[in-house]
Amino acid sequence: MASAIFLIARLWDAIFDPLVSGFIDKHRSAKGKFRKYMKFAPIFVIVSTIACFFAPDISMTGKIVYAGATYLLWGTCYAFSDIPFWSLSTVISTDGQTRTNLLTTANLGVFGGIGAVGFIFPLMLTYFKQHNAPTTSYLISVAILMVIGFILMEVGYRYTKERIISQEAEKVTTKDIIESVKANKYMLIILIIFFLKIFMEMVNNIIVYFFAYNMADANLMSVFGLIGTASALGFFLIPVLTKKFKKIQILRVLLISDIVLRVIFFMTGYRHVVIVFIFLALTQLLYSATGPLVSAMLAETVEYSEAKTGKRFEAIVFGGQTFASKLAIAAAGAMTGIMLSVLGYQANVTQSSTTLTGLFIIISILPALGSLLRLLILSKYDYTETEFRECQRIIAERKMQKK
Repeated sequence: MASAIFLIARLWDAIFDPLVSGFIDKHRSAKGKFRKYMKFAPIFVIVSTIACFFAPDISMTGKIVYAGATYLLWGTCYAFSDIPFWSLSTVISTDGQTRTNLLTTANLGVFGGIGAVGFIFPLMLTYFKQHNAPTTSYLISVAILMVIGFILMEVGYRYTKERIISQEAEKVTTKDIIESVKANKYMLIILIIFFLKIFMEMVNNIIVYFFAYNMADANLMSVFGLIGTASALGFFLIPVLTKKFKKIQILRVLLISDIVLRVIFFMTGYRHVVIVFIFLALTQLLYSATGPLVSAMLAETVEYSEAKTGKRFEAIVFGGQTFASKLAIAAAGAMTGIMLSVLGYQANVTQSSTTLTGLFIIISILPALGSLLRLLILSKYDYTETEFRECQRIIAERKMQKK
């Protein structure tokens, strides 16, 4: 049933996310296109997230319907928050390096937040379970985190400024959107790169089993959460590197390094806890560093699309990122149960050597496959900073001619 809900939700996203993107691109005002959504959308995200963790005392059919409805509601609300947030980087500055700095900062928050929750959430659950709230520990923990999240999103709204490109609403039709997507081949490549995060999402879903059975200590999950937080510190190197090297060159080096390290990790094994965490820290650092690079590369395709079609669709581009990300997370969630079944996993018993080996392969080698696929796809990618600046020149000349 969970897999069915994921499937229905992704089909809904496939219809709804482009509609949201088109709506946002069409409706601009004196206050801009994107920042205004960051004022009210977080409220709906907070409420819908908490609703997902409320467990009503109703029939099983009712519970399934409730779970599906709240998850669909969450995805709908999230689109109105996430798409404007990422699109905002393209109207804060037209400078490629500045955008890279902005998106690096945003990704620092993403990975730092994921890592922090991975560390804090288990501790919160344990605390509330021990203090007479065993059935509501998830709900209480999530509600507290959402209050903190709301405060952080309010900071994002209050302390950002959008440069107004035009106060006139640009007429956007379905044909315009389709033509923009067809013309923006580099956007499509980057969105495939985004979707390939599915391999790391599967690791994030499976690793708790690895700690519980291979390492015989599920509490190590909290340490892994700390690693996720610490890995975000590597983002500070990205703006420095992009001043000297092209983003695609840096990305390729990161992916090749990830593959090599993971092969060594697998050959080393998991007998020593310290060595395991050294490899997990290094590979997490490499993977995290790809986030701001890919986001910055995606942002630059906005100008490519505008140069080709004459229309600017920031929300369409970043709506694609939101959809690809949600699709990867959902697919990884659906695959987790299947993979555990294939490995012969049995809950709360000693696992077979085959199952233990399979779990280790998923943790160590599987993400290397994702990096390899990313490298192969990037072999078709030849849109760099040079081409980006040329697109900006074309757009500037076109605007001058209109004047």
